[in-house]
Amino acid sequence: MARFLSQEWVDAFNEALAGVDVEPPGPEAGLAVRDGRFSMCQVVTGGPGGDVRTTLNVDSGRVTIATGEAGDAAVTIRLTWPDAVAMAAGALSPGEAIAAGRVRVRGDLAVLAEAQAVLAAVQPHLEGLRDHTEY
Repeated sequence: MARFLSQEWVDAFNEALAGVDVEPPGPEAGLAVRDGRFSMCQVVTGGPGGDVRTTLNVDSGRVTIATGEAGDAAVTIRLTWPDAVAMAAGALSPGEAIAAGRVRVRGDLAVLAEAQAVLAAVQPHLEGLRDHTEY
């Protein structure tokens, strides 16, 4: 069992998606994501070991997560550990969290929307990870 957002969990996430290609954004996508390359930083506050920063990277159809905050991320979301856990477990949708003010967003909303679409597309490949995650 890997603790959610730990380096072990990040490695397992990347391994689960190693052979997965996502479709490029369509023509209606914002300029920041149209070329299929973007990153989104996530800052999760109040975790068991303190605040955690990860960056979702999408490049040429490949999806990875890295620990730490990328300086070139087009959007940053900030949320609490309980809300991040609820979203990861499927108990809270990103849209509900944003609408309720439980997620703070800074940056390009088109990138956030595309990141959500990418994560939804790869969810079937992450079911095993969810089952082996310690929240």
